[in-house]
Amino acid sequence: MWTFGWRALYRQVVRSSFATVPFYRERWALVGRTDPVVVDGRTGEHGGAVPAADVAGRLPDLVPLAGGDATVDPLRGLEIVLHQCARVTPETVILGAVPPHHPRGFALESTPDELRGHVLAVGTPEELAGVAAEIPRVPLVAPSERGEEGLLVDDLLGVLGGVRDCGNWHLDWPRVYARETPLGLAFTLLLQRSPRLVDIVPAGGAEGRIERCPRHRTPVIAA
Repeated sequence: MWTFGWRALYRQVVRSSFATVPFYRERWALVGRTDPVVVDGRTGEHGGAVPAADVAGRLPDLVPLAGGDATVDPLRGLEIVLHQCARVTPETVILGAVPPHHPRGFALESTPDELRGHVLAVGTPEELAGVAAEIPRVPLVAPSERGEEGLLVDDLLGVLGGVRDCGNWHLDWPRVYARETPLGLAFTLLLQRSPRLVDIVPAGGAEGRIERCPRHRTPVIAA
């Protein structure tokens, strides 16, 4: 059931982007994609996928004609995905990347001398290297560096998903759509109106297949 609604929302975003976003209107016209329907033979170059490098410097062209924001949030979705993939309560002390509405967060470089209660460190593997070994951690990893734990994050697309208790890489599927293309996995932000990010392949690529988690019955990225 989730596949029907998920794909329908994606197609709606594609149609809207084709009609109202300068970047996609131009790109799809140049590669012969004159109808925003993803079917064999009418998907455009690379199966419709857009390398992240092609978007660099063109964020204003990703704003719909009716207007909108041209800035990106590299940690978009952090709050929702972190709560799905780690134990986080209002009393949890978070070190590093802090969800915007969490009341107890500290930058890694300003960690209090004494920490009490449940503590969680969130950051890139390099940022977490200096954190005490006894503190639980959630690494932020790029799609091209996906391992066995952490949250999947891209500077352009934000937080795309993370490893849940089942051990699978779960997509933030109500807000992120992913599909397999000749360039690797391409991601679409389903609820972000501007800048519009459709079928973007992250820098460094993203390998894998989209499958359904046998426990949670929602989309996951499989090796």
